[in-house]
Amino acid sequence: MTGRIEYWVKVPVGPIHPALEEPEKFIITIDGERIINVDVKLGYNLRGIEWIAMRRNYIQILYLAERMCGICSFSHNHTYSRAVEEMAGIQVPERAEYIRVIVGELERIHSHLLNLGVVGHAIGYDTVLHLSWLARERVMDILEAIGGNRVNYAVNMIGGVRRDIEDRHVRAIMDMIKYYREEVMPNIEEIFLYDPTVEARLRDSGVIPRRIAVDYSAQGPTARGSGVKKDVRYNEKLGVYPDLGVKPVTPKEFTGIIKGDVFDRMVVRVGEIWQSMELIERAVDQMPEGKIKTVPKDNALLFQLKKAEGEGIGRYEAPRGELIHYVKAEKGRDGPARWKMREPTFPNLFAIARALVGEQVADVPVAIASIDPCLSCTDRVAVIDANTGRKTILTEKDLLKLSIEKTREINPGIRGKPEVVGIGCPRGDVL
Repeated sequence: MTGRIEYWVKVPVGPIHPALEEPEKFIITIDGERIINVDVKLGYNLRGIEWIAMRRNYIQILYLAERMCGICSFSHNHTYSRAVEEMAGIQVPERAEYIRVIVGELERIHSHLLNLGVVGHAIGYDTVLHLSWLARERVMDILEAIGGNRVNYAVNMIGGVRRDIEDRHVRAIMDMIKYYREEVMPNIEEIFLYDPTVEARLRDSGVIPRRIAVDYSAQGPTARGSGVKKDVRYNEKLGVYPDLGVKPVTPKEFTGIIKGDVFDRMVVRVGEIWQSMELIERAVDQMPEGKIKTVPKDNALLFQLKKAEGEGIGRYEAPRGELIHYVKAEKGRDGPARWKMREPTFPNLFAIARALVGEQVADVPVAIASIDPCLSCTDRVAVIDANTGRKTILTEKDLLKLSIEKTREINPGIRGKPEVVGIGCPRGDVL
C-alpha cells in the first residue's frame, strides 16, 4: 500500500477569538497546515433591529438604520433614505446630494484607514495600526464637527440632509486633505504598495479569483481587488457622482497586475482614499447654494409618507461594498410595512471562505480581516424545519420562552417560574 495518509482535523475559529474583530465562527477543516474546507456560522450578534423598526415611524427608523453599523452609519441611513424617497417619489435637492457625497466619502476614508490598521495588526505589524488609526482621528474630528458625533452623525433626512456644510467645515476639510496628502498617504502608500515585508506576507494570501468573486457576488474592495469593476456610484450613476468623475478602483492602476489576494484588496483601499479626497474637493467646489431638505418640517414629511404606498429600493456603495435597502409601504401606516437590507459582508464572507480552501491555516486571520467584515450588519435569523422546509416565525414571547428553557437546561438547579419583562411583554407575564 502506497500513498499519503490524510488526517483531517476540524478547528473552530470563533465566535470569540483574538484574531477576529466581531463574533463570527468558522469551522475550518485542515490536513496538516492546509485548509480543505471552511464552513461559515453566523447568528452571534442578533439585535432585532428589523423587528423594532416595524414599530417605529419613518423618521425614527433613520436613527435605527445608522446603528446597524458604527463604521458605516452614514451609509445605512443614506441607503434607507433613498429607498423611502424612491417609494414616495421625493426629489432630493441638489445641494443635499453634494453634502451626502462629502459626508459619505469622509466616512469611506475613516473606514479604509481603520481596515488598513486592522490588517497591519493581523500580521503583527502594529506600527501600521498606530499610524493609520492616528491619522483617522483627523477625519473623525471633521465628521464630529459636521454632525455632532464621531459615529452616528445623523446627517441624512428623507428628502435631503439635516446638517449643512458651512464655511468653517470647508476650511477644516481642506486642511485635513492637505495633511493627508502631504504627511499621511505617502507613508501609507509606501507601506502597502512597496514594503517588502508587507508584500511578502500579503501577496498570494487569501486569493479570490475573478470567477469566484463574480460567482459569489463579492462586493466593494473585495470584488474590485479581484478585478471586478463594480461600484454602485459609477454603474448606477448615483446622485451627483457622475458629475464628480467617480470610477471603480482596481489594483492594476497601481501595480499593473491583479491577483485578487489580500495585497490587492489593500491596494484598492489605498487608491480609494486618494479618490475620496479628490471627490470631496470637487464636491466642495461644485456644490450649489439652495435648500437642503425637500420638506422642511418633519411632521409634514410624516404626514406625506403616511399617505404613500408601494415599494422602494435604495442602493449605495458603502465602504465595504454595495448596500441595498428595501422598503414596502402601506397607506395609513406611520412606518413601513417591511424594511429589509442586504449588506456587503454577507456575500464577501462566503467568497473568502471559498478562497481559503487550499491556503495555509495561518492565513485565516489576515484573509478574513481583508474583507473588513461587519457582523452587526450581517446577522439574521430564520428557523426552518429540516423535514418540511417550512419557515417558522418566532414571536418575542417564543424567544423568551426558549431562552428560559435553555437556561434551565444549562443550570438544572434553577427552580420556579420566573416572571419575564420585555418589550411588548406585559409586566408579570409568567411563561
